Amino acid sequence: MGTLPAPSSTPLAGLKAKRLGREIAAAAIISLLALAGPAGPFERLAGVAAAQAQTAERIVAAGGVVTEVLYALGLQDRIVGVDTTSQWPPEAQKDKKSVGYVRALSAEGVLSLKPSQVIAVEGAGPPDALALLKESGTPITMIPEALTPEAVVGKIAAIGKAAGAAEPAQQLAASVKTRFDELDKLRTSLPKQKRVLFVLSLQNGRTMVGGRNTTADAIIALAGGVNAASAVEGFKPMTDEAIITAGPDVVLMMRHSSAHNAGPDELFAMPAFSQTPAAKQKALIRMDGLYLLGFGPRTPNAARDLMAELYPDAKVAQLSAAK
Repeated sequence: MGTLPAPSSTPLAGLKAKRLGREIAAAAIISLLALAGPAGPFERLAGVAAAQAQTAERIVAAGGVVTEVLYALGLQDRIVGVDTTSQWPPEAQKDKKSVGYVRALSAEGVLSLKPSQVIAVEGAGPPDALALLKESGTPITMIPEALTPEAVVGKIAAIGKAAGAAEPAQQLAASVKTRFDELDKLRTSLPKQKRVLFVLSLQNGRTMVGGRNTTADAIIALAGGVNAASAVEGFKPMTDEAIITAGPDVVLMMRHSSAHNAGPDELFAMPAFSQTPAAKQKALIRMDGLYLLGFGPRTPNAARDLMAELYPDAKVAQLSAAK
């Protein structure tokens, strides 16, 4: 993974000069508008947005879904920095500079990359860092983190628009919507829904699960399952007794993490899981975390793959190829 270069001067020290430059630029824009004659507010806004998009040649992506969409749109050459959650495609972490964890960004680190645009998922921060970036005059676009198919489609369109690639993003969004529609049809032909327990981690005798209003809850529903942890809200610890009562048919976990490396034999030997229906078949499914919970362009396929694992006898069809 790349490391941040040592800035030749402190970026924050130049904020006053940048502010002055913005004031001069604003005056120039006003003068140009006056010369061009009267225009409606939407026309003016469209012109400013188009000018900004044309200059967004150095993008910092904060959030795995932002990076994934930009790569899917072929805009990877314009990305100068990514956060640590940007794990797809794998080359993003190898080829791009790191600006830290999405919720603990360094304003100094971001500014050292001289970005013309920062595109960040909702929840990125901390607030002080975002405030400093805004004070520097760096345009920031915040992308809502919603979990419905409609929201994923809208998210793709919003990221593309912020990067000045609205038309290709609309095409990608339409392709993703088509695959979500196909997924809807696949769900109608499934047998009795299985109860799925998403286990985020098993540490210090505590089982952390994904309850209501989580990415885990949303992907289980898309795959045609029922969240066995719907009695809790968010990602919370669940007692052994509660897990037994929840009666999951399948346990779902992320792959490739030291916090989630229990095998089927070890997992179902634990008191909390040994008495569940899942223990009879040692029904444990593991999937890549970003693929499973990223809620980006690959989400319909991730839900389809989870569906195929949950209902092997249903012979779940493949979705249309991404366009």
